Amino acid sequence: MIASQDRVWDAGRPVDLAATLGPLRRGPGDPAHLLDAAGVFWWACGTPDGDGTLAVRAVRGVVTARAWGPGAAWLLDRVPALLGDGDNWSALDLSGQPRLRDVANSRPGLRLPATGLVMDSLVPAVLEQRVTGREAWRAWRLLLRRFGRPAPGPAVDMRVLPSARTLLDIPSWDWHRLGVDAQRQRAIRAAATVAARLEECVALDRVDALARLRIVPGLGEWTAAETMQRAVGHPDAVSVGDYHIKDLVVHFLTGRARGDDAEMLRLLEPWAGQRQRIVRLIELSGVGKPRFGPRLAPVDIRAI
Repeated sequence: MIASQDRVWDAGRPVDLAATLGPLRRGPGDPAHLLDAAGVFWWACGTPDGDGTLAVRAVRGVVTARAWGPGAAWLLDRVPALLGDGDNWSALDLSGQPRLRDVANSRPGLRLPATGLVMDSLVPAVLEQRVTGREAWRAWRLLLRRFGRPAPGPAVDMRVLPSARTLLDIPSWDWHRLGVDAQRQRAIRAAATVAARLEECVALDRVDALARLRIVPGLGEWTAAETMQRAVGHPDAVSVGDYHIKDLVVHFLTGRARGDDAEMLRLLEPWAGQRQRIVRLIELSGVGKPRFGPRLAPVDIRAI
């Protein structure tokens, strides 16, 4: 049995695991992220020191963490940042938005997570380009089940994202079997080719980091924002081009059923520098945009 390492961290504030780490999960059945019935959040990943599995529990402001594998020490060192220890919400002015203030007050333990790993967030973001969430989550599950590595420790059903080398070696027909079209395949391969340079983004100025990600063919504004939100807890990275978020923000702040990216950005301008925090509060508000007509029926490219 692989030995575990442990850490107890007193955050000195409430810690909401589900709200903070929820954006890391890619749908039900995610092989790399799990919030179990006991309220423990599990994360399997490849760290700079090797594969590791982390299990964290929070009771009010006290976090108990246990980790397994060669990456265990790295993961335990990462716990405060992962749970948003450097994410300061004190300057967020919600005085003119009582509904947003109510959401924030109901979630005092909410912070933006920072995994410190770029490819870990980038690959699933690329899989989510231009497809429904259900299609993307299925591709993520299949990718990890078929090409990922078993997670260290007791979480027997969890898997670690394939290495950059493995991603480059997956042939096009296997990507097709995963339901991933040629355009997303090319984007993942392009990122895997320069994976080491992309991992350096966590240490760069945030503007420079976003710019470096967008140099890679197939990684646009949306994918770069989605990656930086999770890898470094970027408080101002807005997912421009998202199918749902623009409508959700516009509906919450104006009451209108639909909007576009330009209007969303205008509405978020009063919180420049903290716009992702506003988006996260809106997502957690429970307010959904009105629906019109049937849901989109995706085409499964595996059958083509």
